[in-house]
Amino acid sequence: MTEPLKIAYSPCPNDTFVFDAWAHGRVPGAPPLDVTFADIDITNGMAERGEFDVLKVSYAVLPWVLDQYALLPCGGALGRGCGPLVLTREPGRAADLAGRTVAVPSERSTAYLLFRLWAATEVPDGVGQIKVLPFHEIMPAVRDGKVDAGLVIHEARFTYRDYGLHSLADMGEHWELTTGLPIPLGAIIAKRSLGTERLRALADAARTSVRMAWDDPEASRPYVLAHAQEMDPAVADQHIGLYVNEFTAGLGEDGYAAVRGLLTRAAAEGLVPPLGPDALEFA
Repeated sequence: MTEPLKIAYSPCPNDTFVFDAWAHGRVPGAPPLDVTFADIDITNGMAERGEFDVLKVSYAVLPWVLDQYALLPCGGALGRGCGPLVLTREPGRAADLAGRTVAVPSERSTAYLLFRLWAATEVPDGVGQIKVLPFHEIMPAVRDGKVDAGLVIHEARFTYRDYGLHSLADMGEHWELTTGLPIPLGAIIAKRSLGTERLRALADAARTSVRMAWDDPEASRPYVLAHAQEMDPAVADQHIGLYVNEFTAGLGEDGYAAVRGLLTRAAAEGLVPPLGPDALEFA
């Protein structure tokens, strides 16, 4: 029997929806998976340490890991109208963040990279302290006054008003207005040492798993809701609808342009190491 591949992804609805069929052995010919659930800050660190065969990570971490890992051309999260938000207790302006404490989900997250690019022009005096928190702790921390603002991702787009919070700025909106490109958020990567043939098989399995989830959404519902951290099913559906889209089935020309655009711009600002010319090439 084939040894299961060690894979780590988040318990968020988009990931469990995408990987349900594959994780439960319903994708014909796909290698079995040994699944670990972890927040994005954890999986980013796992990738930097080379700990798993396959990982869901932030696009922002790619410059540090593409020597060991290849970017799969499917299974990840890109899109439009789905960017991170900066939340505060009271309505305000970008300049209000000068010298303030901002909670972020990971210093290597795409959300934080988009925030840094935005803040460079919108908060010229600079924010104050950056505090890393698990994403589900950020909104309560803002509400309770433990931090001045929070950078949130995922379903927080749909639920922040429940915490009495206000959206100060939309990082995705800023990115789309300034570049015209979709927002690259989460990537699926796999060890280059697996070899070209296996990498292609992994991409095929991920793509098939996505399409099977679209063809029969109810099949994935128990898996999605079991790991959705008490999320309202309607919010889980909104989450999936926003983050699982045509770019999940295949990055395509616009998807690759978005990834290159983000990482090239960030490298020019000195925020990430520069990518090699073939770094994003797939097997």
